[in-house]
Amino acid sequence: MSTTTELEFRIERNSSAKSDAEVAEILQNPGFGHYFTDHMVVIDWTKDGGWQDARVVPYGPLMLNPASAVLHYAQEIFEGMKAYRHADGTVHTFRPDRNAARFAGSARRLALPELPEELFIESLRQLVEIDQRWVPEYGKDQSLYLRPFMIANEDFLGVRAAESVSYYVIASPAGSYFQDPTQPVSIWLERELSRAGKGGTGAAKCGGNYAASLLPQQTAYANGCEQVLFLDAFEQKYLEELGGMNIVLAFKDGTVATPESDSILASVTNEAILELVAEAGHKVERRRITLDEWREGAAAGEITEAFAVGTAAVIAPIGTLKATDFVIENPPVTLDSLSMRIRAQLTGIQNGEVPDTHGWLHQLV
Repeated sequence: MSTTTELEFRIERNSSAKSDAEVAEILQNPGFGHYFTDHMVVIDWTKDGGWQDARVVPYGPLMLNPASAVLHYAQEIFEGMKAYRHADGTVHTFRPDRNAARFAGSARRLALPELPEELFIESLRQLVEIDQRWVPEYGKDQSLYLRPFMIANEDFLGVRAAESVSYYVIASPAGSYFQDPTQPVSIWLERELSRAGKGGTGAAKCGGNYAASLLPQQTAYANGCEQVLFLDAFEQKYLEELGGMNIVLAFKDGTVATPESDSILASVTNEAILELVAEAGHKVERRRITLDEWREGAAAGEITEAFAVGTAAVIAPIGTLKATDFVIENPPVTLDSLSMRIRAQLTGIQNGEVPDTHGWLHQLV
C-alpha cells in the first residue's frame, strides 16, 4: 500500500482545451457555476489499496455503473473554496487547511475515507497550476471557484460503507454570487420543513443536506425571497442556518452573535469573519439564538444588522425576514456598517490588498 506522500500526479492534458480567446470571452461574464476549466483531478481509493492513482485529466463526464453506491445511498461529500489572482500574478487560496479538516470531518460522518490534508491541498495546486489561465484577472471581483468532492463508486447494492471511492476536484470561474453583494437580500422563514436534525448530517457538507433545502428554497422564491432560513428541527424556535449560508446578528451594544448547533455546518468564512470582528473590538458569541430574540431585538432597535455568510457570497446583508404572519425589517446598511467593513477587510486579504497577518493565504501558483 502506498502512503500519500509517495503519490505523484500524472498529467493527461486536454487535447480539446478551449482557446485563449474562448476563455477570455467566458471570463467577461462567468456568472457562478456555469463554466468549467479544461481539467479535473481524480484520486482513487480502495479498502485494500488506500489512496492511489492521483492524476490530472481532461474535464469530462464520469462513467458510473447503475449500481454505483453513490446513486443509491448518497455516500458523497464536497467542499467549496476559491482561488484569487493577486496584483503580481500569483494565485492564492484561503485557509485550505480548514477546508481540508472540514472535508475529513464530513468523510467520517458519511463513512468515507479521510483524505490527508497535504494531499487535499496538493490536489488544488495541481489543478490550478494546469488551468491557471482560467483564474480571472486581479481587480475584477472574480475568482476561480474550486469544488473538491468525493463519491462512493463501488458497484454493490448492499447497505454498508463502500469499499471503492473516488475523489475529484473541478473548477469554475465565478463572478459575484449576488448581483450586487452590498445590496440587502430577503430571507423566507421555513417553519414546517427542516434542513437537518440533532445527530444527523447537518454538520457534514453532503449533498443530502442541500437536497433537503431545495423545496423550501422554491417556497422562498415564490414569496419573492433569495434565501430560506431554517429553524431547529426539534422545537422550531432556534435559528439554524440558511439554505447554504450561516447567519450573523450584530447588536447595538457591539456584541455579534451567530447560532451554534451540532446540526449547523461550520463555515470557514464565518470563522474568519468572527475573528476579524473580535479583533475590531466586538464581543463575539456563538450560542443558541431564538427567532423571538431576533424579532424583538429588531423591533426594539437592539439588533442593528443581520447578515448571511458563506464562501460564495462572503457577506450579504439581510434586509428582510419574511414569514407567513410577520416581517422583520432590518436597518439599511452603508459602506461604514460593520458587515460591509468586515467584508471589505476579508476580501482585501483574499485578493492581496490587505496584509495577511493571520497566515490565512496559501499560494498555489
